[in-house]
Amino acid sequence: MAELWQLSISEALDKLARREISAADLTRAHLDRIEAVEGRVRSFVTVTDQDAMREAEQIDRMRGEGEALGPLAGIPLALKDVLCTKGVRTTCSSRMLEHFVPPYDATVVSRLRQAGAIAVGKTNMDEFAMGSSTENSAFFPTRNPWDLDRVPGGSSGGSAAAVAVGEAMGSLGSDTGGSVRQPGALTNTVALKPTYGRVSRFGLIAFASSLDQIGPFARSARDAAHLMNVIAGYDRLDSTSVNRPTPDYLAALTGDVKGLRIGVPKEYFVEGVEPGVKQVVDEAIKTFEGLGAEIGEVSLPHTRYGVAAYYIIAPAECSANLARYDGVKYGFSARDGVQDLVQTTATTRAKGFGPEVKRRIMLGTYALSAGYYDAYYLKAEKVRTLIKRDFDKAFEQFDVLIGPTSPTVAFKLNEKLSDPYAMYLNDVFTIPVNLAGNCAISIPGGFSDGLPVGLQLIGPSFGEETLLRASDAFEHATDFHTRWPALPQQKRPPRARK
Repeated sequence: MAELWQLSISEALDKLARREISAADLTRAHLDRIEAVEGRVRSFVTVTDQDAMREAEQIDRMRGEGEALGPLAGIPLALKDVLCTKGVRTTCSSRMLEHFVPPYDATVVSRLRQAGAIAVGKTNMDEFAMGSSTENSAFFPTRNPWDLDRVPGGSSGGSAAAVAVGEAMGSLGSDTGGSVRQPGALTNTVALKPTYGRVSRFGLIAFASSLDQIGPFARSARDAAHLMNVIAGYDRLDSTSVNRPTPDYLAALTGDVKGLRIGVPKEYFVEGVEPGVKQVVDEAIKTFEGLGAEIGEVSLPHTRYGVAAYYIIAPAECSANLARYDGVKYGFSARDGVQDLVQTTATTRAKGFGPEVKRRIMLGTYALSAGYYDAYYLKAEKVRTLIKRDFDKAFEQFDVLIGPTSPTVAFKLNEKLSDPYAMYLNDVFTIPVNLAGNCAISIPGGFSDGLPVGLQLIGPSFGEETLLRASDAFEHATDFHTRWPALPQQKRPPRARK
């Protein structure tokens, strides 16, 4: 019999409704799991155990009294520490915001609370969401539960690892260039990057505003659909939120992909893709073909320029967004022994930001500077348009595109920290989706030498229903998403509590 922390969201909701388990039982099981494994994995910056148990007991009281409950009532979830949470510190895994406690909730957090979900904590990440390994956290690196000597991906590595190892039933991350999908691929979790504008960004601490999008981690497409049904939809507090009807994502899970047109981009099978990754993706394509999908080749010719364009556009927006951290208004301030405002700002930013954040601020400031704007930023935006046109043309012929999420399986800790370019190439297949604003999902596709391989399905704008339907059908034909890392339990206290 499965442990409570091993239940899917769908299974747990059914047991809660039948009163076979209580919200307090379920929440305590996940908090116990955190206590057992957190000392080794280190997914969390803050564990909100007391708040979580109080909320669980309240839900049990409401259920006992027959009150109406939300669609996720009693489900323990984790939140990336880039999402504002009222009364709970939100650090972005940076010294700059180490003690920042927001006075409000992000819209997605509010919607989860209204749905009855229970937050068990805030997860570790690359500082200000800048990285692909969660090694750029100012506090500590998160480790991959499938191999503790390897990274879980990034920047949402803590959220991915928490779901992968059973510390939470689902979680939220943010995806600017692959920061939900790539860690999903490396940890054997389902990770969805919604269409830009489908999920409100209000209360998400910005990295690159035209690229950032909040998305869920889960253990199955069905669980991801449960989360999307709650967090998706228009929000007047977010000027980039799109005002259009939100479908029932659960209703889209028909299990049938007969006639679905799946395109295979030839640019996603190039030098640099590990043989084991390619083999897994090739076998997944055959699985879809066996399910009745129609497979064909397609070209996305401007994919090769995606990384270069991204590392001009994203740092440029980062440079503007992070200018607010000046040591004056809020956050860390280095004022001791400082004589004037200019020196305060310079010293605060020098001490408050880590090396990768500083690197991107400098890159972005340079690209936006007089004499270089047209040569770099404007040209990058033109490339972005070409990449969007590639996708638009491909979706005239196909419903979904398929390929690897990451060119490699999880790499060793410290393996790429000294080589930023090698690190940036981890997102070569995820970045184009953010530049175009489309939706994409990474699902467990198989294993290479015992390590998870992510299968990326890319859809047109607002094509999340089709992605979830295809993912669900693949899961019915395989069992990769049901496998757990063989991580022995080890009693150690969590790193931080509230």
